[in-house]
Amino acid sequence: MPAASNHRSARASRRTTHLARALLEPRLGAHMSVAGGLHHAFDHARAVGCQCLQVFVKNQRQWRARPYRPEEVAAWHAAAAGCEVRPVIAHATYLINLASPDEGNWRRSIDAFADELERCEQLGIAALVVHPGAHLGAGEAAGCRRVAEGLRHALDRLGPANVRPCIELTAGQGTCLGHRFEHVRDILDALAGEPRVGVCFDTCHVLAAGFRFDTDETYAATFAALDAAFGRERLLCFHLNDSVGACGSRVDRHAHIGAGHVGRGAFRRIVRDPRWRDLPMILETPKGVDQRGRDHDRLNLARLRRMIAAG
Repeated sequence: MPAASNHRSARASRRTTHLARALLEPRLGAHMSVAGGLHHAFDHARAVGCQCLQVFVKNQRQWRARPYRPEEVAAWHAAAAGCEVRPVIAHATYLINLASPDEGNWRRSIDAFADELERCEQLGIAALVVHPGAHLGAGEAAGCRRVAEGLRHALDRLGPANVRPCIELTAGQGTCLGHRFEHVRDILDALAGEPRVGVCFDTCHVLAAGFRFDTDETYAATFAALDAAFGRERLLCFHLNDSVGACGSRVDRHAHIGAGHVGRGAFRRIVRDPRWRDLPMILETPKGVDQRGRDHDRLNLARLRRMIAAG
């Protein structure tokens, strides 16, 4: 066989291998700023090598925001159509507490969450991640019922839509709900199994809540417990964050991949697990650059991709 033919065959083989690997790999991304305009999030995402994206759909420190102007929505959709960064998910305002026993705060939380769901629908965003909230002494059972009722009110206001609420598993600081898989089970049970509600698995939070998943045994045990509680098919996305706090610390402080207590083995198992290959995996690790001026998001994404490639 001529040498040129051999080279063509080798190139074709490499392309086939690359394509096959890409089809098996999860989409990795990061939370990005919308400073200067919503649509700029896509530019920021592409600049660091994101394949998917998470944003806030309004100021995360305010209850209310003005409606989007038509040109803002148009610019967002034009930017989305012009790149391969997808899916996009959103994170809800930190003020929202759907578990609150205080009637006024609970109603404001429902209003804010319903508004953000509608904003996501306007932008074609797939899911809105929300912390279940803190029961503030009312008790876990009462708090879970409150969260379910709040979600029901928000979904009823939204009506038929594509965006899905996504309950984030938490570290369990204070009276916050979501550090036990049974909390999610109880919320879903109170919603009569509402199919639109999904779950976000945050690696920092789950470790801080007391679950290890960095060995074959602990990984299998943690996801078996999750599956038994509410069904792994409820998972809609992952937040890939290392943890400053140790296992069971209940400390919610994120660290760069490989620089905390989660363990490289945990990240390697998640990004290589074929059950999650269709789910977006989002970094919420500290922003900035290292001492050599390299972007931290780009470095963290590269670490995860090396884990995928290493086999």
